[in-house]
Amino acid sequence: MNFTESTKKAFNAVADHLLQSLQTGEEANLNLHAEDTTFIRFNNNKVRQNTHVEQRSLGLLLQKNGKTANLSFSITGQVEEDKKRADHWLAEARKECDLLPEDPYQVALQNNGTSDSTITGHLLSEGELFKAITEPAQGSDLAGLYCAGALISANKNSKGQSHWFANESFFMDYSLYLGEKAVKGVYAGTAWNQADFAANLAQSKNQLALMDRPKKTLPPGAYRAYLAPGAVAELASMFYWGALSFNGYKQGTSAFMKLADKEKTLSPLFSMQENYKMGLIHQFNSLGELSPETLPLVSEGKLANFLISTRSAKEYSVTGNAADSSEAPRSLEILPGTLQKADILKELGTGLYLSNLHYLNWSDRMNARITGMTRYACFWVENGEIVAPIADMRFDESLFDCLGQNLVAVTDFQEVDPQVSTYESRSFGGKKIPGMLIKDFKFTL
Repeated sequence: MNFTESTKKAFNAVADHLLQSLQTGEEANLNLHAEDTTFIRFNNNKVRQNTHVEQRSLGLLLQKNGKTANLSFSITGQVEEDKKRADHWLAEARKECDLLPEDPYQVALQNNGTSDSTITGHLLSEGELFKAITEPAQGSDLAGLYCAGALISANKNSKGQSHWFANESFFMDYSLYLGEKAVKGVYAGTAWNQADFAANLAQSKNQLALMDRPKKTLPPGAYRAYLAPGAVAELASMFYWGALSFNGYKQGTSAFMKLADKEKTLSPLFSMQENYKMGLIHQFNSLGELSPETLPLVSEGKLANFLISTRSAKEYSVTGNAADSSEAPRSLEILPGTLQKADILKELGTGLYLSNLHYLNWSDRMNARITGMTRYACFWVENGEIVAPIADMRFDESLFDCLGQNLVAVTDFQEVDPQVSTYESRSFGGKKIPGMLIKDFKFTL
């Protein structure tokens, strides 16, 4: 029995045991996060670390007498041992509930149905992965992290709901170095394709060769700029900082308040949605509520929906849409446009080609203004030809401008920007992002 099958069997047994141990007046919600992951770290195109991680964590939410306790603990996959751990932590949750005040916005647990999805991947075997990664990178200083294996999320509650989501996936998050210069790339999915990885790497090598030209230092000002999907993904990461949260809107901290209040609009070329059809993450949230398969967030420049958790829905007497408690996107897609890849440099003309951005932060949240830096393969383009890499520049730009009146075109292709966080455990999720051509993108340094 493989990891996914054995984990499913053990989780069901332990969850059923815990739920059957509840006393009168108690309700419980359980969340499992589990992984069986190979981690390979590369430096100078050589393996520097070869690690395997197998772990399972169980989250317990207990409701008792109007009070709510949350805690989590590790489990082993051995049913009898895990039953003992569940008994111990259930007792601890009861003690915590006895000490807590009543929760005025407690969300009553419900039976939100059942779902069961397992995506079987086609991953590199341990015997072939070293050659598959290092051979196409021969002659390059490749540094990065390869992660692959089973990733699982499951949910059960005392009302009878049951959800299961598992997939076998991978990502290769890497950089190619030439002295102090570097180009970043990422290749991810559920089925490894050697030709696709080699093409991804070849594109990075070509950009690195261009980085060897003398740098061009540009003065501050507004420039016509093409933001590749990797750069747009960094801009889109700011949407996760409360911009789309209904609770943030009500508390006055959402960067899209003026969009919601119709004081501002974005470009009709800009649309984005939550899209669980992409299969990057499970459709159920931590309460086991099923989000819509697709949920428009911005439609042709106008706010269509905030993300609203059931807790916020109760607090503000509105209808929720099964957002998680953070009310941040979990499966974000920015919809494509019509700009073809072959036409990007021609349509850019003279300006900046930005592959990546970093160090982003709000400089004026209420006006959706962001500051950040260019990074990695960013170039000066003249008359549709790449001339030179640029010295690092700092931008300060409002989303209402760059995604509004200054948005010239959106590419007809998208790229998946996977969630590559491995802090404590691998993470589900990611974004599907196009490139964008923007006029008057503002740089301050």
